[in-house]
Amino acid sequence: MVYWLTLLSDGGDFFNLFRYITFRAGGAFLTSLLFGFVFGKPLINLLRRRQGRGQPIRSDGPEGHQSKAGTPTMGGALILGALVVSTLLWARLDNMHIWVVLFVTIGFGAIGFADDYAKVSKQTSAGVSGRVRLGLGFVIALIAALVAAQLHPEGLRLQVAVPVLKDTLVPFGIMFFPFAMIVIVGTANAVNLTDGLDGLAVMPVMIAAAALGVLAYAVGRVDFTQYLDVHYVPGTGELLIFCMALIGGGLGFLWYNAPPAAIFMGDTGSLSLGGALGAIAVLTKHEIVWAIIGGVFVAEALSVIIQVFWFKRTGRRVFLMAPIHHHFEKKGYAESQIVIRFWIIAIVLAMIGLATLKVR
Repeated sequence: MVYWLTLLSDGGDFFNLFRYITFRAGGAFLTSLLFGFVFGKPLINLLRRRQGRGQPIRSDGPEGHQSKAGTPTMGGALILGALVVSTLLWARLDNMHIWVVLFVTIGFGAIGFADDYAKVSKQTSAGVSGRVRLGLGFVIALIAALVAAQLHPEGLRLQVAVPVLKDTLVPFGIMFFPFAMIVIVGTANAVNLTDGLDGLAVMPVMIAAAALGVLAYAVGRVDFTQYLDVHYVPGTGELLIFCMALIGGGLGFLWYNAPPAAIFMGDTGSLSLGGALGAIAVLTKHEIVWAIIGGVFVAEALSVIIQVFWFKRTGRRVFLMAPIHHHFEKKGYAESQIVIRFWIIAIVLAMIGLATLKVR
């Protein structure tokens, strides 16, 4: 919105700064962070009054989690509010990439909110049925994939870029749409599975958003893509603003989510943020690189898939408990050890993912 202040510029004054994506990205970060600090405590107090006993804790979960009973959930609403307000304020609203990501974010946020509300109101760990959640998620993802395909340059449309092999494009044809849907819905649910310990999901989400923001800015500039020898996707640079707003909102939330958490993100936050990251990966044509950058989420999801598959096949478990962060809890690791080590892994994977930009 503030981009329109450039109409007041003569080309060499303060208003000219609003032309620059990096300046507006910094503004989005600070606005989102301030939003989190200002509205965090009032939201927590409101949710405590409304939710009563807070988020139900699974009886079959790790024993130490019972002490978290009564902690309010739906804290993702704080990140969503900060993210949406900051993005609308600082991003160019004539950029369709921004609207696609906002659509996915708000859509998955609504699914997550309904799930959180069902859990809290019924005081059960079972919310909206998995089939309904997946069905709605796939509908949102399909709409996003259809629009993304139209936004991609003709030479990239319905194709998937292969990292490192700079000129390699795999033609998916019509199968691009189910592929993109799996990326978006899979990421949303993988982040949801990761959100099981205080601060475990939000920091890797911010790290991944930082990496995707760099990718979006790079592939949205002709000069950068020529130097890095990657495919040019016009208009994606504006997504850096969204990513910085996400980081600011995430830090504002983490202030209250740091152990011991005063509030949980809930499905409201994990599904919406995961969906947003998946959508950015599709829009920037970096779906495969995203599997590296989001490796923590991939590992969490795979641990659940492996556990379920092997248990149904043999009646035995591969992990003491899935997702994998609960396996380490069962082995006696402290929650803070697991969380911080996962953060470190997320940073390393993000750096590896970014390194693929210049590998020849």
